Amino acid sequence: MNPSRRGWATLPLVLALAACGGGGNDTPSPAPPVAGDRIEPYDPSGTAKVATSQQAVSPVVSAQATRTIALGALTAVKGVVSATPGTPLQIGEARSVADTATVAATAALLRWQPTARGTRAAALRFTADGAHGVRLGVLVQSLPEGAVLRFYGEQGAGAMDVRASELQDIAARNARGGADDTTARTYWSPDFSGPQTTLEVEIPAAASPAAVRLSVPRLSHFTLAPAQAEQAFAQKVGESGSCNVDATCRPEFNDQSRSVARMIFVRDDGKSYLCTGTLLNDAASSGTPYILSANHCISTQAVASTLTTDWFYRSGSCGTATVNPAAARVTGGAALLYASATTDTAFMQLNSQAPAGIVYAGSYFGGVGVGTALAGVHHPQGDLQKVSLGSVQRYSTCVDNSCRSSNADDGTFLTLGWQEGTTEGGSSGSAAFVTFGERRYVVGQLLGGTASCAARDGVDYYGRFDTSYRTALRRWLNPTAAN
Repeated sequence: MNPSRRGWATLPLVLALAACGGGGNDTPSPAPPVAGDRIEPYDPSGTAKVATSQQAVSPVVSAQATRTIALGALTAVKGVVSATPGTPLQIGEARSVADTATVAATAALLRWQPTARGTRAAALRFTADGAHGVRLGVLVQSLPEGAVLRFYGEQGAGAMDVRASELQDIAARNARGGADDTTARTYWSPDFSGPQTTLEVEIPAAASPAAVRLSVPRLSHFTLAPAQAEQAFAQKVGESGSCNVDATCRPEFNDQSRSVARMIFVRDDGKSYLCTGTLLNDAASSGTPYILSANHCISTQAVASTLTTDWFYRSGSCGTATVNPAAARVTGGAALLYASATTDTAFMQLNSQAPAGIVYAGSYFGGVGVGTALAGVHHPQGDLQKVSLGSVQRYSTCVDNSCRSSNADDGTFLTLGWQEGTTEGGSSGSAAFVTFGERRYVVGQLLGGTASCAARDGVDYYGRFDTSYRTALRRWLNPTAAN
């Protein structure tokens, strides 16, 4: 969510009224009387729809044959960035790369080598002193058929391939989404949690190196590792974050935890950001990787194409700072299917399958009333997953970062007060869940608000899922349902 959520304190006083008291637990609400008002969660474990493991990828160019483009440290390093309301948590700055700014300059640095599999390859290593991650903005003008771009970290860690045909599809999708030619053709690599990212280009033996026309005019330099953001934020504002509840300590939310991902993406300006998203099931339980987040996080196809998601990013055991060893990253971006500021909704389909072990969250589009107990599962400041428990205080309408009280008919947001936990920057886009019986269902996604560990009477605003479902999302989630 918005990292400067305390800036929302300037909203009208009525929006900062204390949340009503009540129990701090996720008390099940009575099941609504209307049938067909929800999509059930789906756990594909043990079925044929579980994602299969990808073939291992390894570098083919030796370290000795790889040219290094070294950038020094940033002259002014930003920590946790306070921004205006309605912006996601920024974790990276854009940096120009003069050595590879043009096709000609980049071509002059590539040392083409024969490979053991009969192809030719060349590689460039980019280093940025002090970076906690480096994402390369590769501007692709053209590549020969069969070419592959390969990215990896130090000593080949995390190597992944992107084929020329995939790059062409991504560029075409970005252009259809309204991006200009340069933005559409720019592919943003993943980061590898360190100051180094290598770009390797592999082409068929019959292809000419002259047909490789690409450049890397800039990169995104992570000024803060997502895993360190929570600690840095707490140091900055004192006790903030101290009330957050470790998701691993609440095993009753395990299914929801397995539906939630930390999202990292790059905007057109080359700066990197972080939000939270939730994997949604459709009525057919098709295993299509639909993901729900906030429009103020991702609102264009070009940005959706840069998306990487981190799954099972939670503590290895209750109350510890160690990362769950099952944590998994998915790269490849997403197709933006729907975006609306009215409910601050971003609805996407990942271009890669979600990892094995996930759960597709259920959703409820029957509407929830004032007083209903809800729960949030999210990544505050990009930290390990947390759980927050609260209830609906009222309905609201939010326009241009200003929210006012409304009613059930006209309000497009649910206003939540928290009894346990809170939200912070990085929580943006995370889902609120309602409990019916033994199951939980998504009813909204986070815009922002005034709540914090230091402001227990603050509130948060969640775009109403029932509104976005009826407006657009049922087209994908439940296309055979009656209007």
